[in-house]
Amino acid sequence: MKLKFWSISTTVRNPERIRAFLKVLTQIENLEWNKENQRKFQVLLIKEKVYGFGQPQFCNNLTTEEKRLLESSKLSYEQAERILESKDYEGGGDMRGRQSFNPLRKMGLAYINEYNKVAISELGKLFLKDNYDLGEVFFNSLIKWQYPNPDAKYIRFEDGYDIKPFIASLKLIQKINNICHEKGMKSKGVSRLEFALFFVSLINYKDINKRAWEILKFRSDYESIKEQSEKNKFAERYFQKHFSYFESFSNAQEYTDNIIRYFRLTRFFYLRGNGWYLDVEPRRKIEIEALINNDDASARKFESKKEYHIYLGNIFEPTLPWQTKEKLTDIINTQLLPEINSLQEELYSANIEFEKLEALPYKVSNQQLNEYVKYLRNYRRKLTDLLILKESENSETIENYIKRFESIFELEGSKALELEKIAVLALNALDDAIRIQPNYPVSDDNEPTFTAPGNVPDIECYYKTFNSICEVTMLTDKRQWFNEGQPVMRHLRDFEASYPSTDNYCLFIAPKLHRDTINTFWYAVKYEYEGMKQKIIPLTIEQFKDLLSTLKEIKKLNKQLTHQDLKDLYNSIVNSTNHLNKSEEWINYIPAQISEWKKGMVS
Repeated sequence: MKLKFWSISTTVRNPERIRAFLKVLTQIENLEWNKENQRKFQVLLIKEKVYGFGQPQFCNNLTTEEKRLLESSKLSYEQAERILESKDYEGGGDMRGRQSFNPLRKMGLAYINEYNKVAISELGKLFLKDNYDLGEVFFNSLIKWQYPNPDAKYIRFEDGYDIKPFIASLKLIQKINNICHEKGMKSKGVSRLEFALFFVSLINYKDINKRAWEILKFRSDYESIKEQSEKNKFAERYFQKHFSYFESFSNAQEYTDNIIRYFRLTRFFYLRGNGWYLDVEPRRKIEIEALINNDDASARKFESKKEYHIYLGNIFEPTLPWQTKEKLTDIINTQLLPEINSLQEELYSANIEFEKLEALPYKVSNQQLNEYVKYLRNYRRKLTDLLILKESENSETIENYIKRFESIFELEGSKALELEKIAVLALNALDDAIRIQPNYPVSDDNEPTFTAPGNVPDIECYYKTFNSICEVTMLTDKRQWFNEGQPVMRHLRDFEASYPSTDNYCLFIAPKLHRDTINTFWYAVKYEYEGMKQKIIPLTIEQFKDLLSTLKEIKKLNKQLTHQDLKDLYNSIVNSTNHLNKSEEWINYIPAQISEWKKGMVS
């Protein structure tokens, strides 16, 4: 039997979807985890549209009527149950419910307690909060992830497994960087290929130092080969020669992409070299060194699954080695404040206003120090956003944004994340906004690690005379309507409630607009949503690119596009519903509105 790589579950790749599964699980919290409730969990996942909806493969053996039910705005429990029965899963619906529960259990978000009842862990409760920190949730889970563990049936200490992958990865990359530094070589972390070959196959913490030298020898040989096709053959041969007792090389590469995605969420790793290299986060140097010096990356022994699952979900274990006054003060004084001071000086020299830094109180507890560290990291992000605003004024930068919109469909990585990121940059460039605030989580280098959570707008925009949210999606089928229709209007209404004395708009951007989405927004704009009209501006990516092209032309005329100009366009699109009778007429009228606005701007 071949050995298994260590890997994070690929069953649910999207953290937001994991959270959606967890929210559904709360409906059966404290119920006995028997076959009946396992099946009930799966029915509820279908009912709440977090399982099956928008997945063509799921619809394969459903009737036309069942497909119609699945795509309807709401499903009753009985209708969802009927759909599950039609799937006729091998092992039954209860088996599928257990499989859906597995990612939650393996992350430590939920467990089955000593009374055989469903329990949400402290980590799970943290994840369910409206103001949850995605990085904190995943760090709390991954720092304790280990092999062997009671969940992994065929992975045992006797077979050589003894490792905490997250901590071992930090130690191994740090070791490689240190060797490179000592030898006068460039320290650059590790490539995705090196990770696929040498990391997921590292099953014992005692082999970390040896593995570092093996990677550097491989790197030297690999980089000496000129042709990419020959490089690929060399990597394949290397795997067959040294790791053939594991699963396939293709599996290693697939696991690598998923692992790196999750590791980055913790903010302890960052990408460099156009995303090809993974390195330890230099802005977390003190935390990382404290962690790898305090933990050798060996696995703990557990007497039972319950003990392990409770440990995973305990947010107070282990005690983090930098949670001392000395270490926290060091993080503040040697890492955060110098970088913040540098950013402030750069903003000051560019005549950009920024809010005053709050001082640390004279006498503070460890908890207050920890909160101040979080505050400083958020403050650093705001300063960086202000610099991005300044850089976006350049015509060449605007052209770069347009090209990135054009190339988004060929992107190998997350297209949705790229769309959010480019939209933020483009909105910064468009006019004299006070602040453009993305809600996606970011790493310490201000790069987004995942798309914005589902409970808030993707982007918030603040101007002198109005405010706006911006929602973006790469979805173009019926899922666009389900995932974005009601949620977008709800986000806008909540935003309106926060700023009742201001005009509030919503800019919605997608590759193309689904007819159901258009109809939903049309009704809210022309008639009402929850009793009041809304101001929603639905645009395609192509139409939004046209706004950026207009900005370029305006700059050539040495003119400036102001937020009032943008507001005029928004109002013309919203007010056009007053003399139109159909949503189709409205959506076809928008390009003419943009064209007319553009003529007025460049004349």
